[in-house]
Amino acid sequence: MNLLIITLVSTNKNLHTPMYFFISQLFINDILLTTDISPNTLHILLNNGAKITFIGCITQLYFFGASEAFECLILTVMSYDRYVAICNPLRYTAIMTTTYCVKLVVTSWLAGISSMMITFITTWMQNFCGPNTIDHFFCDLVPLLELSCSDTYIVQLDSYLLGILLVFIPTIIILFSYTQIIVTILRIPSSTGRQKAFSTCSSHLIVVSIFYWTLFGVYVLPTKGKTLRINKILSLLYTVFTSLINPIIYSLKNNDIKKALLEHIYTRAAFKSI
Repeated sequence: MNLLIITLVSTNKNLHTPMYFFISQLFINDILLTTDISPNTLHILLNNGAKITFIGCITQLYFFGASEAFECLILTVMSYDRYVAICNPLRYTAIMTTTYCVKLVVTSWLAGISSMMITFITTWMQNFCGPNTIDHFFCDLVPLLELSCSDTYIVQLDSYLLGILLVFIPTIIILFSYTQIIVTILRIPSSTGRQKAFSTCSSHLIVVSIFYWTLFGVYVLPTKGKTLRINKILSLLYTVFTSLINPIIYSLKNNDIKKALLEHIYTRAAFKSI
């Protein structure tokens, strides 16, 4: 499904807009995240456990963290795009130029990739001399550090700083953007205009809500009273589940993608009949 929508965005001229460009980047990231997490998770579930090398575990942690960091940033970029489109429509094309959109995406990718390097290095330098069983579906940072015999202060400090930069600040930007969007939509006199304006950002709002609520549930909310099983379920929600549900949300709630999909099917059918 992700590949299909990426193909539609790249081939259909009607979808060559900033919003769909950002959506395609989100789906590319979802594919990378699923590739990193799902095969090993499925193997663990089917075999009631599995073995992984230390380098394999650290590598999985790195790509997982980089992917999650990028998703935080690209969702923030998408909220900014909707803010400009709804709150400043007359200047939208002047602000969201192709060059500017590419710069935003490249910056998000580079920030996501580079942000996890320090975590990767500091985790690599930890001394793991105790038990070697991770009670999780994949190599997440918290259960991995529980096995460390070294002082984890530097790793935890790095995680807190990255949390501020990649989670809290983007959350504030998203909340500000949607507050302004809601205020602007409520000022539209006609109900048809309000509905049309809200429909352009409803899919993104659903995706953001699912992703951030589960992310906060795992890493931000107090751990007291929260079982390891609940943490595992929440982790699956913001990794595997969101990657699967994102294309469904965007395709079901978006008439442009539906229309492009029908055109694609019709074109392929016509080509085969010839």
